[in-house]
Amino acid sequence: MKYTKLSFIFLCLLLTLSACGDVPASADAASPPAGAAEAGSLQDTGDPAMLDLFSMDTFMSFQAYGADAESALSNVSAMITSLDSQLSVTNESSEIYQVNHASGASVTLSGATADLLSKALALGRNTDGALELTSYPLSRLWGFTTGEYQIPTQSQIDSLLPLVDDSQITLSDQTVTIPKGAQLDLGAVAKGYAGDQAAEILQSHGVSSALLNLGSSTIHAIGPKPDGSDWRIAIQDPEDTSAYAGVVSISDRSVNTSGGYERYFEGEDGKIYWHILDPKTGYPADSGLRSVTILSDSALTGDGLSTALFVMGLDKAVSYWQDNGGFDFILITADGEIYLTEGAEACFSPLGKYVNAPLHVIRHAD
Repeated sequence: MKYTKLSFIFLCLLLTLSACGDVPASADAASPPAGAAEAGSLQDTGDPAMLDLFSMDTFMSFQAYGADAESALSNVSAMITSLDSQLSVTNESSEIYQVNHASGASVTLSGATADLLSKALALGRNTDGALELTSYPLSRLWGFTTGEYQIPTQSQIDSLLPLVDDSQITLSDQTVTIPKGAQLDLGAVAKGYAGDQAAEILQSHGVSSALLNLGSSTIHAIGPKPDGSDWRIAIQDPEDTSAYAGVVSISDRSVNTSGGYERYFEGEDGKIYWHILDPKTGYPADSGLRSVTILSDSALTGDGLSTALFVMGLDKAVSYWQDNGGFDFILITADGEIYLTEGAEACFSPLGKYVNAPLHVIRHAD
């Protein structure tokens, strides 16, 4: 079997555009410039404070402007490191590992983990189970968490499906209980939650302009750029990872993208199997979508909805947005068409082959 892992939003800092190949010259970056100076030496020149770290199994980079930005980013680093240590499904000392191996016994969580779990469960309920936090056993069965990729038998999948049911989770204050055999994985929302928490920390330090890259799939902007213009974020072409489908211009918003091309393997049957699973069937979601980008005030909401809408497919995604609102989306279908909400239309510019692609604007029903 062949395995490919590809980041589906690749952003470059305008200062180092020449190192980024054919990224549009107008696209800004979440990645730090090569050889950047220490953050403390940049403050007097008006350059951003910078933070790079590897956490939550991904490379993260942050740039923030303000007199206290360096101190704020130090606090952000400590917060993310702490959160990662509690949410890991493989670290035996993490809270989630303890929950998953408690054999049905109750476990007391820290305030942050309980807060994240509560918000994620509410989002899952609102998506009618398109987002299930208990899908970890299925992901492990397919090999997406271990690297031992396989196409499971129907009987193997059927044996695990009863455990994929978030309604069986009991959360009371900071105490959680899940059935024996069930396992949590908050990876679909963890980076978004970290982005929201980081934004709160930065804003409490007076930072009014920052760009937070929490691993390419989750980009969160605080305010506009220092010159007052929008941040411009490139969206990966799901059919060609060397190209871009478009650019969105944002201020004070999160951009979250999920796609079937970001992590997948080719089976011995010649078919492609990606890591976004349909919790109801146990198989990779075959919804007719290839990419879902969510624009939202909350990075956690955007993280969760990008996965949920990918599972839902076009029609259910449109209905969900019309019923709930509060965010915008850009959907790219398997046949290369673009569907986007009226709010996204105002900030999205197609690129490459998508300049001439059919584009459908979704509006609220009268």
